Amino acid sequence: MFAQHVDSIVEFCTEQNHNKEAPNKQNQKCNLRSTWEVIRDSEDFKKTTPMTTQPPNPTFSLLQIGQRIVCLVLDKSGSMATGNRLNRLNQAGQLFLLQTVELGSWVGMVTFDSAAHVQSELIQINSGSDRDTLAKRLPAAASGGTSICSGLRSAFTVIRKKYPTDGSEIVLLTDGEDNTISGCFNEVKQSGAIIHTVALGPSAAQELEELSKMTGGLQTYASDQVQNNGLIDAFGALSSGNGAVSQRSIQLESKGLTLQNSQWMNGTVIVDSTVGKDTLFLITWTTQPPQILLWDPSGQKQGGFVVDKNTKMAYLQIPGIAKVGTWKYSLQASSQTLTLTVTSRASNATLPPITVTSKTNKDTSKFPSPLVVYANIRQGASPILRASVTALIESVNGKTVTLELLDNGAGADATKDDGVYSRYFTTYDTNGRYSVKVRALGGVNAARRRVIPQQSGALYIPGWIENDEIQWNPPRPEINKDDVQHKQVCFSRTSSGGSFVASDVPNAPIPDLFPPGQITDLKAEIHGGSLINLTWTAPGDDYDHGTAHKYIIRISTSILDLRDKFNESLQVNTTALIPKEANSEEVFLFKPENITFENGTDLFIAIQAVDKVDLKSEISNIARVSLFIPPQTPPETPSPDETSAPCPNIHINSTIPGIHILKIMWKWIGELQLSIA
Repeated sequence: MFAQHVDSIVEFCTEQNHNKEAPNKQNQKCNLRSTWEVIRDSEDFKKTTPMTTQPPNPTFSLLQIGQRIVCLVLDKSGSMATGNRLNRLNQAGQLFLLQTVELGSWVGMVTFDSAAHVQSELIQINSGSDRDTLAKRLPAAASGGTSICSGLRSAFTVIRKKYPTDGSEIVLLTDGEDNTISGCFNEVKQSGAIIHTVALGPSAAQELEELSKMTGGLQTYASDQVQNNGLIDAFGALSSGNGAVSQRSIQLESKGLTLQNSQWMNGTVIVDSTVGKDTLFLITWTTQPPQILLWDPSGQKQGGFVVDKNTKMAYLQIPGIAKVGTWKYSLQASSQTLTLTVTSRASNATLPPITVTSKTNKDTSKFPSPLVVYANIRQGASPILRASVTALIESVNGKTVTLELLDNGAGADATKDDGVYSRYFTTYDTNGRYSVKVRALGGVNAARRRVIPQQSGALYIPGWIENDEIQWNPPRPEINKDDVQHKQVCFSRTSSGGSFVASDVPNAPIPDLFPPGQITDLKAEIHGGSLINLTWTAPGDDYDHGTAHKYIIRISTSILDLRDKFNESLQVNTTALIPKEANSEEVFLFKPENITFENGTDLFIAIQAVDKVDLKSEISNIARVSLFIPPQTPPETPSPDETSAPCPNIHINSTIPGIHILKIMWKWIGELQLSIA
């Protein structure tokens, strides 16, 4: 896992030969464990049985991205008539057909109740008329039972009339229970199709997510809370994962509001320079068409909305490339819920758009196991830094939790300033499905790093020794710091993070079973000769939320004793140390007592956070300080002939871990002064 370039490294390190004191990332992230210990603890390794024969010869297949083939499989059973679900399906389906699905794709449509009904064979999307043709086939009435397998089998038939099902996609939406869904699991596996599932409402079949898991599809959930815009978000997330990024539909905004007494829903949408093509403003309502006002960045009022009173939606397609800047909107209505969705595409095929990809670390969560929400924000290969990122997590009860995601390298976030924003989710309120939506906003606090060529993860070595001669590698490319420009960008994005299913959540009041998060960025340095200065990012009462109750700091001269016998190691007096709120910077200065700390001593330090109910975090990464006091030897008085030349000062600085062979040759002209830093 480290220094792959060294010829003598031919196998993974084991517990016996791993260097646990090496100051590398493996020890920091893997708790001083060897590579083999990490491998043995992985789920993939535990589930794999040893081979009894020699491994087969590898085979290589050359694959090419083909045309996208999608079949919509939509529930039109009787339950879809409740809660305005069928109409919401039509609104979301129109967004998918008119905007999300890419040109050149093949799209078919099947509806189902107690049986399946083919609404459209595969049609290639080559123009707006093709999109309109499919949009007119969306279901208009709801009745009957629910037979999901009938819908899937019919979709396979539709696809096979033109293409193999292997690699095709099926978008399956349902709101009802179906006890026979497992009866077609084998057919689904054998088909090779990718099934994206959309669970609508609290009663959708519990086995629905199994179809996504076994085929690698997306799983999403939309509640009956119209103002959360969950169903439109779910369909808006179904852009191609293999197509050119310049062709993908990018969601700029998604929000809703319930209005009373002729209230206004006002807001802004940022169209940045990386998007603007095929920009679509979509507005939906629940009773009567609202008053719609829209202004472009120059203040010019925009008209021309296409109003569909039957589907209760209106949309405006901006011709050409939408103007860069802040678009303003005002919507007025009474006693109804409005939603606004804005999508666009890349403005230029050669300029990568800013994208937000969000997800959770697992699809199922068993209380009290925490869940991690991630949002990866990039422009091409360049991460977007210092953005304001929030996750909206909605439970099946309709309760929404707002979670700020951070890129600070602490808590749930593995690496600081890599463009991946993360946070633990612990505020469960019920069992069942939860949906995740992420909002990202740039502006004065966002920065874009200039794209730097991707560097290998292997350590760069300037050269090597062969037959007592130094052989040099080509010089490492220098990065001019003046060229790494941080450019402020102004953008807005929303992204569906899919859904997850929680289980074993107790009834309210929910007990505090979450400990503080592990401290992973502890640093230590000598201060003033005998003091040690510690810095770290504060965890919270529940992982990275709230405020911890206290800290336990222990020290040892043995790194393994500190790791394996933490509670027996010497404790530092932290009476004056009051924990700060989660994600704040902590600083603590102390003088080691009751332990030998003298010249040549290595001292190891670790921290444990404790919450108000005495739950303890995992032990932090172990920091190390070394006390080295250079000997104060008085210089010898040189003879007169030795003063003709200056005494050489040789300084060797090495930041490369490993074994180094130094050959130093000089002519004796006095005392050699050699310092290694």
